[in-house]
Amino acid sequence: MLSSTCTAAVRGLSTTAQLSKINNVTVIGAGLMGSGIAQVSANAKLNVVVVDSNQSALDKAQKGIESSLQRVAKKKHADDAKAQTALVSSVLDRIKMSTNVSDSVKDADLVIEAIVENIDIKRKLFAEVEAAAKPTTLITTNTSSLRLADIGLNLKDKTRFGGLHFFNPVPMMKLLEVVRHNDTSDDTFQKLMEYGKAVGKTTVACKDTPGFIVNRLLVPYMFEALRLYERGDASMPDIDVAMKLGAGYPMGPFELSDYVGLDTCKFIMDGWHKQYPDEVAFKPSPLLDSLVDAGKTGRKSGEGFYKYK
Repeated sequence: MLSSTCTAAVRGLSTTAQLSKINNVTVIGAGLMGSGIAQVSANAKLNVVVVDSNQSALDKAQKGIESSLQRVAKKKHADDAKAQTALVSSVLDRIKMSTNVSDSVKDADLVIEAIVENIDIKRKLFAEVEAAAKPTTLITTNTSSLRLADIGLNLKDKTRFGGLHFFNPVPMMKLLEVVRHNDTSDDTFQKLMEYGKAVGKTTVACKDTPGFIVNRLLVPYMFEALRLYERGDASMPDIDVAMKLGAGYPMGPFELSDYVGLDTCKFIMDGWHKQYPDEVAFKPSPLLDSLVDAGKTGRKSGEGFYKYK
C-alpha cells in the first residue's frame, strides 16, 4: 500500500498544474543500465548525454545502443529497410557521449545516475552534479538497494532529488519504480512520474525503503529458498521446478539468482543486514557467501548454484 504522501502525489498528476517540460536528460554511467536508459529517453524524443569516465565504455555503449535499436527497428518495420534505418538514425542523433560530468549536466533538466553501487562514489558524484547543474535540474539515482536519504545526504537541495529505478534490460522491461524520500517535493515527484510515462514505462510509486517494491520482495524470497535448501528440506532443482510450475514464475529462485549474479545478491543483502541486523529476512546465507568467495557468481562466471557452458 502506498503511503498517504505518495498517494496524494499520484492524485496530483490529474490536476491542471503546468509542469516544466523535461527536454534534456544526462545519464551518468555507460553500462547496461545507463545505455538502456539513454536509449528509451532518446526514443521518446528527448536529448540525451551519456557520461562515463571511460571512453571505451562509451564506445561500447554506443555500439550496444545501435544494436539494440536495430533489433527494435527490424521488429517494428520488418519489411521496410528504409524505415528501419530512419528509426535507428533518428534516435542515435539525439544521443551524445561525454567524459566530462560538469559540462554534461549544465543544460540538463534531468540527471540520472547509473554508476556502481558505492555510496561514497555516488555522494562525490552528486556533489559535482549539484555544483554544475541548473538550480531547477532534477537529480536522480537508479540505485536498486541503497537508501536515497543516505545517497543524497550531502545535497544542498534535497527537494529535487528522487529515485528512478529501471529494470534490466531497460528497453524491454516495462516497469519503473519512482521513489521519493522525505524531502522530495511533490513537484519533483510528479515530474519524475511524467518522465517515466513519457519513456513508455508503467510507473509505480514507492517511499525510500530498502529495495523499494520489487527487490524488497524478490531478494528475501531468493534467500528464503536458500534457507529451505540449507535445511535440507528440498533440492535446488525441485525448489526451482516447484516455483515455476506451482507459482507460475518464469525462473526458479536459484536460476534467478544465477541470472542476477550471486555477488549482486550478496551485496544487496549484506547492506540490508548491516543496516537492519535484527531483521530475520535480511539474514545472510553461508552457502551464498562461500560460492561468491570461490568466484562462482552465476551465469557470468560459468558457475553459481548451477554450472553453465
